[in-house]
Amino acid sequence: MSALYPQTEALSSRERAVLNLYAISALAVFLLLMLFGLAMRAAQGRWINISPQVFYQLMTAHGAGMVGTVGLASSAIMWFFLRKYVRLSTAMFVANYLLFLLGAVLILAAVFIGGFGGAWTFLYPLPVHTMGIWSINAAAVFMLGYLVIGVGFLLFYLDAMLAVMRVYGNLGRALGWQWLFGGTIDKSHPTTVVASTMVIIVNTLGILGGAVVLVMCLVNAYVPRFPLDALLVKNLIYFFGHVFVNCSIYMAVIGVYELLPRYSGRPWGVSRPFLWAWAASTVMVLIVYPHHLMMDYVMPHWMLVTGQIISYTSGLPVFLVTAYGALTNVYRSGMRWRMPAMLIVLSMFGWAAGIVPAIVDGTIAVNVVMHNTMWVPGHFHFYLLLGVLPMVLAFLYHVAGGSSRSLETAGDRLSLAVYLIAGLAFVGMFLAGGRASEPRRYAVHFAEWLPYDRAASIAAALVIAAMLLFAIRISGALLKAGSGEKGSGEVPAHLPG
Repeated sequence: MSALYPQTEALSSRERAVLNLYAISALAVFLLLMLFGLAMRAAQGRWINISPQVFYQLMTAHGAGMVGTVGLASSAIMWFFLRKYVRLSTAMFVANYLLFLLGAVLILAAVFIGGFGGAWTFLYPLPVHTMGIWSINAAAVFMLGYLVIGVGFLLFYLDAMLAVMRVYGNLGRALGWQWLFGGTIDKSHPTTVVASTMVIIVNTLGILGGAVVLVMCLVNAYVPRFPLDALLVKNLIYFFGHVFVNCSIYMAVIGVYELLPRYSGRPWGVSRPFLWAWAASTVMVLIVYPHHLMMDYVMPHWMLVTGQIISYTSGLPVFLVTAYGALTNVYRSGMRWRMPAMLIVLSMFGWAAGIVPAIVDGTIAVNVVMHNTMWVPGHFHFYLLLGVLPMVLAFLYHVAGGSSRSLETAGDRLSLAVYLIAGLAFVGMFLAGGRASEPRRYAVHFAEWLPYDRAASIAAALVIAAMLLFAIRISGALLKAGSGEKGSGEVPAHLPG
């Protein structure tokens, strides 16, 4: 059985401080943005009164912030485990954090000072056709915030790319492509390196696509004579957005590969199906985004067909090998059900269940009816709230757990139960509302939709309460670990509790 806290994961005092910044900042922002979400649902349910302008500001901050913060937290998971196999620059990891912080400040200023409420998609020409609600400068600051955050992630990925190539020669060998069609697979080839390399390739391309469209939109904002093709802009935005969200999931999955075997006592090695799954996803994630544009009838027909077909398959290769590996790891393993292990199993369920309504919406006959309803936020809240976020929490509990024998209590397990039940109720109200044709992005709802909104508000409040306890417990343990470290500040090599 591999050590629960291998010496290869030892953190220096500086690394521990940086990881704590990532973790505590992410937890705090998650809580803040969850409160924004609760406010929106309560306003739709007519329990509180906020103006439509403020509603759309909250919606913009919530959407942009959640996607970015999930990416930030997931990048910490990738950094923590990848550095065991390649030499990563702590300075680039710090730069990513600082640029993210600067970008977040710009976005929040654009939204709550400048009044920008054009949603995370900043779809042209909305940012510059403001009807007097916000200024051109506010829209530009919002897009500049995105650009700054993208630069931070790009620096992180480029550093990781160079580090991987120094050890494995090229990205194809790091992905294990030399074993796709034959040969003896090196079972010690790290799953973390395979997943990280896929993310490096795909998200670098996605971020570059996002940078191109952001620069185009910024130029157009101040030079209206520079016209933009609205369809091209929309393609680039959804290419960037879809790739970024998917890569946030795939970075978090690294924690599943690394942590679950330590609690089950069983190895998780690479296999040919595993390598093929990640190779297929490297291509599929880049070409699946047209399923966001099925209602844009001027799209080239072949792209809509591609989006339809790939929608059914793009999420399956990596998910299937991960879910199967997790089940074989857990089955009859005699595993001790600590918080990280329970959260990982929850994440597998959330990921699996969240894929189903996404695939349903990817069907054109359904999409034309359901895409602009609450069904869509239902599916992505499902696999973010009950899939990715539990992966992040599992990682943070694991890292923090070595420093405190009292970290895992009955209260933590109760919080997990509340989080699961309330989370299911919350996303269930989105899906049920979508089935009843409740529209997405509407600030004001008809009376017929209020029961869904109010039930979702109650569930959201319970989710936030559970998340608050998680955040307090994890943050306290992380800070205690940092203050109690000596020398290299190694992660304690014992099982908490």
